Amino acid sequence: MQTVRTRMRLVFVLTVLSVGGSGFPAVAQDFYAGKQITLIVGAGVGGGYDHQARLVARHLGRHIGGNPPIIVQNMPAAGSMAATNYMFSTAPRDGTAIALIQRGMLLAKLTYPSSARFEIDKFRWLASLNSETAVTLAWNATSTHRSARDLLASELIVGGIAGVDPETTPKLYNSLLGTKFKVVTGYNSTAEIALAIERGEVQGIADFSWSSLKVVRPHWLSEKKVTMLMQGALTNDPELGDLPNALDFVKNADDRKVLELHFTQKTAARPIISPPGVPAERVAALISAFKALGQDREFLADAERSKQEIELISSEEVEKVVRLIVSTPADIADRYAKAFAPEAK
Repeated sequence: MQTVRTRMRLVFVLTVLSVGGSGFPAVAQDFYAGKQITLIVGAGVGGGYDHQARLVARHLGRHIGGNPPIIVQNMPAAGSMAATNYMFSTAPRDGTAIALIQRGMLLAKLTYPSSARFEIDKFRWLASLNSETAVTLAWNATSTHRSARDLLASELIVGGIAGVDPETTPKLYNSLLGTKFKVVTGYNSTAEIALAIERGEVQGIADFSWSSLKVVRPHWLSEKKVTMLMQGALTNDPELGDLPNALDFVKNADDRKVLELHFTQKTAARPIISPPGVPAERVAALISAFKALGQDREFLADAERSKQEIELISSEEVEKVVRLIVSTPADIADRYAKAFAPEAK
């Protein structure tokens, strides 16, 4: 199975001053010499986001003038809410702090408006490490669910992360599709949920990134410990064959628009940001570094060895996703927010 996919979907257009043909912006090259960059990860240790962040940290500094080391710091509280709020209001605005946040933050203003103290269109979006397809699965030893239709007929107890897809997706499915997920929230990462599944605390997970599942628990598939019930994305993943898509169960056009909005965030599923107000030449240096990373043979070989599926998506394309979300029609945004309300059915 090919585990590394790199596709810079849009051309980066960078007009920068370079020194001696180095390709690094001159001012940024001087700035980063002797400094380090902190890469905040808005997820717990051991999950897909954490694995990818540490992969990036091993290689990104080579592509930034001054070759600063990259230090990873996990900040998993509230499913990246703490990390994203920190990046918006507190993080240094000099280019020494970047963050890999969970994609749920793209829609957090709609789902958790009182907690999201940031505006997504004010960040500088540097890249995304991947797009994603969600999979819903049940643990065969504790669940009798064997098809997507079973989700409509009987309860499946799943693990959740506050404000993140493993929690928000089943709530949305319950509201729009009529599924019967019971969400147990309080975990900090999909790795923790995986342990909870194995211990029998919960029966499955409603939204596990397909690329993460293959890295975090590949033996679940090879040993047939789980049953895949459904996938969730704007388009089907070819690797998943004829596994039904959640969109197949939508009951009307308006509900489909709401679910498509939810899946839009998965097209920029592993977004990396810098705070508002970072000098333009340093943002350009960081964007350029991620572009170069996609062509870095050492990085790609490391990703292959660690079975990390990387599909680098350009800053321009991530910005397009952000603009699309920000411009969501009010009626669809309202329906989306209400789908997560306690009284939603």
